[in-house]
Amino acid sequence: MKLIGKLFLALALTAMVATGALAGTLEKVQKSGELVLGVSEGVAGFSAPDSNGRWAGFDADMGRAVAAAVLKNPEAVKFVPLASKQKIVAVSSGQVDLSRGTTWTMKRDCKQGVDFTVVLFYDGQGLMVKKSLGVDKATDLNGASVAVVSGTTSELNVADFARANNIKLETVVFESKKEAFNAYVAGRADAFTTDVSQLASLRAGAADPDEHIILPEVFSKEPLSPFVRHGDQQWKDLVTWILFGLIEAEEKGITQANVLEVKAKSTDPVVQRMLGASGDVGSFLGLDNDWLVRAIQAVGNYGEMYDRNFGPKSALKIPRGHNNLWTKGGLIYAMPIR
Repeated sequence: MKLIGKLFLALALTAMVATGALAGTLEKVQKSGELVLGVSEGVAGFSAPDSNGRWAGFDADMGRAVAAAVLKNPEAVKFVPLASKQKIVAVSSGQVDLSRGTTWTMKRDCKQGVDFTVVLFYDGQGLMVKKSLGVDKATDLNGASVAVVSGTTSELNVADFARANNIKLETVVFESKKEAFNAYVAGRADAFTTDVSQLASLRAGAADPDEHIILPEVFSKEPLSPFVRHGDQQWKDLVTWILFGLIEAEEKGITQANVLEVKAKSTDPVVQRMLGASGDVGSFLGLDNDWLVRAIQAVGNYGEMYDRNFGPKSALKIPRGHNNLWTKGGLIYAMPIR
């Protein structure tokens, strides 16, 4: 019995130590006064410095929304560019507090020390080629070489696609997306593969965008979700519900321009609860009741973020598609704030 008692005590102490070590991201962020956000090395629409050196894009907006809610300052974000193979380790080790949207897979979720929050962008992998190659579908690429980024789901997906369609594709692996794309443009590979949204982004930034075509096949599911360190449930909950709040704001017609007016005048009990006019949902997150108001003031609702970075107000002009609200035929859906 003594041995069992000692074992139980050891396990309890281990759990307490682990909980203390892993549950401190909110405290760390509040103490430092800044959110450390892992972003891409520069993918327009998602995260890239603008002409003034200010980070812009969907992932940058997401980080600013969290900083506004937590720190009351959307600009209190330190942007850390990370290669694809670095982003998981950077989060699991605590180098960054939150990472850009990344494909939510079983292995990453279960085995790599991170927890995903909310799928903010439903994507899929595709292939881009030069018009001069003379192909109009991916199965015409039998025997071709394909530039791909190491440490991504793209390597496995393109191999699976080739095997399923009984064709041979030679992968040429590069360390970064920019390196892989530039190699493809320079003729070191016949095609380039990544998520379709990123193909559109990179094509838009090419010297001659019309020289490149995105083939019609989409051959994988790529649900992109920001993620945090595994085990820090408070921080995961906080990020998750800030993002749900931005989605719910679009559903309710709450925008960057009207959020204060809606808070003051709305008689909708859901809206009153969301915006802190009634109830105390901020306490569920360890925040005050204006947490969501600040996030919306900083970046707008989900639809405003999408339109600004991917949609009609951007150079990419990617249709909403699956990334429309569930009420409009899409997959974007927020859990109820109550």
